[in-house]
Formats: sequence, structure tokens, C-alpha cells
Amino acid sequence: MKSFKKPEGVETERRVITLKEGHHLRLLIIRPAEISGPATGVLWMHGGGYKTGFAEIAFISRAIDLVTECGAVLVCPNYTLSPVKPYPAAIKDCYAALLYMKKHAEELGIRPDQLMAGGESAGGGLTAALCMLARDRGRVNIAYQMPLYPMLDCRDTPSSEHNTEKVWNTSRNHLAWKLYLRSLEGREDIPCYASPARCTDYSGLPPAYTFVGDIEPFYCETVDYIENLRAAGVPAEIDVYKGFYHAYDMFENDAPDAREAARVFLEHFRYAQQNYFAPQPEEP
Repeated sequence: MKSFKKPEGVETERRVITLKEGHHLRLLIIRPAEISGPATGVLWMHGGGYKTGFAEIAFISRAIDLVTECGAVLVCPNYTLSPVKPYPAAIKDCYAALLYMKKHAEELGIRPDQLMAGGESAGGGLTAALCMLARDRGRVNIAYQMPLYPMLDCRDTPSSEHNTEKVWNTSRNHLAWKLYLRSLEGREDIPCYASPARCTDYSGLPPAYTFVGDIEPFYCETVDYIENLRAAGVPAEIDVYKGFYHAYDMFENDAPDAREAARVFLEHFRYAQQNYFAPQPEEP
């Protein structure tokens, strides 16, 4: 696995924004040391089952390549973790960070018509949930989404109900959802902003790319998510990698197939940079 050190040619900045209720949200901003003009802005949400993790995970994930290889600017929120507060604390933080990106696009050096969202695992789940929330509220438009092997479904699926693979498996998944949902656990009316697989309307969501391993818990829900987007007329692509356990690309980053997954991911992102734009609505 790569180190958490900042690579050469990259600058970082830390900001703290205060939300209406007085809650402070810390943001890690990662940008190229030299930017010739407004860049693609990516809100990147870290993984960790909604219960662990921190913004600096971006340095060992696919996110950092978006900066070093594609000139993007990352905004990485240290969203509230479930042991501190359950849903909806994390998604509220991520939505606040997205609004901050829109409002401060010029000073962040990003183009307002190309705000994208991405993340791995729980961060992928937050990506999907955020796209649904942003669509429904209508205050900010997301141009593209990259929910990598996302944690989407609080219910067992064929790939998550008896999974014993390393890094993430059935028992860890059950515990994480229980902690994240708390009083909502087991209810039929769980909102899609908590468990995006509960969504019933995929129309109007941003174009998407993801990849997933065929032996990991989130295989089925990831495939279902892409199929639901496609059925709603949303451009959506997925690559399935044989033998990838959860977060394989991060833990086995020097393996040839992990390098290939990273290369293809960047290929899709570059295509999105050239083809997907979402002008922002005026604030009321």
C-alpha cells in the first residue's frame, strides 16, 4: 500500500467551515502545485464503513491520481463518523462541503460547471447518496460520479450475506450498518440518502463509472446500481475484476491487475473531463 505522504507536485490546504448548527467541518484540499486555469473539482469521500477513516486516505486511493495525472482539485471532508453521530450526520457534512465547493469555486481554482463526486466503499455510498440528495434539492449540480465498490445496501445481497473475504465481510458489514443506521435499522422506510440501494427513481442522476471485485461483499449492489442507472437512461459504466477482494486496488496497488484498474479508472475520468458538464443553478 502507498504511504499517506503528499506526492511531489501537489499542494495541500486545510480549511474549517462552520455549519448552521455550529458544527465545524474540516476539509482537506489537494491540488496540483501549478494550475493553468480552473480545474475539475472533485469532492472525494473516504471509506471506512461510515465508522472509521479520515480525509488523508485520499493519498493512498484512486483520488490522488486525479490530481497528479489529470490536474483535478480534490476537496476531502472529514465527515462525522457513525460512532460520534449516526445517519444523517455524514451525508449532511458531505452536502455542506458540496455547497461550499459551489460557492467558493473561484477561490478553490475549480470550474463551477464541473463539480464531480467520488469515493471508495462507504465513501462510494456517500457519493451515490449525495448525488440523489443534490438532485432532489436542486441547489447544486454534480457533473459526474465515481462510487468505487460502494457500500449501498443495508440489506444482505447474494454477495454480502455469506462473505468471509479479508478487509470487509458479512460480519463487519452488519456491524457497520447497525452503527450507522441506529434507530433506523430494520425499518422498511429507510431513505435512499442513508442506504442508496433503497432508491426507486434513478432518473436525473449524474453519469457514473465504477469498478468492483467479483468476490467482495459489495459486488451485487454495485452491479445493481449501475444497471438501475442505465435503465433510467443515465450513462453508466462498470468494470468487474476477477479475484479482487474489497479495496484490492489500495492494498495490492503494485499488482499488475490493480495497476490496470487504476489506468482504466483514469481513462474514464479523462473522458468525463472532456464530455460531462453541469452548469450550476442560481441561488434563490
